[in-house]
Amino acid sequence: MYLFGSPDSEQKKQNNWRRKLDKFVAANKQELAALAWGLFQERGEESDDILGIDIAGTPRFVYCKKEAVEELNRQVKSHIQEILGVLNAHKPEKEVAILAIGEGEIKLILFEIDPAPPDCFELAAADVDTLIDRLEKQMAEYIKA
Repeated sequence: MYLFGSPDSEQKKQNNWRRKLDKFVAANKQELAALAWGLFQERGEESDDILGIDIAGTPRFVYCKKEAVEELNRQVKSHIQEILGVLNAHKPEKEVAILAIGEGEIKLILFEIDPAPPDCFELAAADVDTLIDRLEKQMAEYIKA
């Protein structure tokens, strides 16, 4: 027997945004790398802000304060300690790290790309605002589908 609203169907619903986001990332790695590098350049090396995607409502790019992620880790009894470790070791000139935030869940998007993010930014031949606008529109289409 299949019960609507059962924990299994809720789990499938929650996994759904993650699968759609994975497809979006796979299809847009070069532009995501360009955006991540452009935003890193704007914020500077001293910034502790973490690039994120807020999935609630219309998906959009956001910044997460490192302190907020550390506090979340304390609240969940260090269950996301590995994510913090990856973010602390992140090398923006070689890889892309984005923290996706869904309802009651987070997902780390991490990938290396060839060409490297600085080269992706040059190849994109677009400014950060243009990249954000383009990628947010595409992301919304993937998540809605």
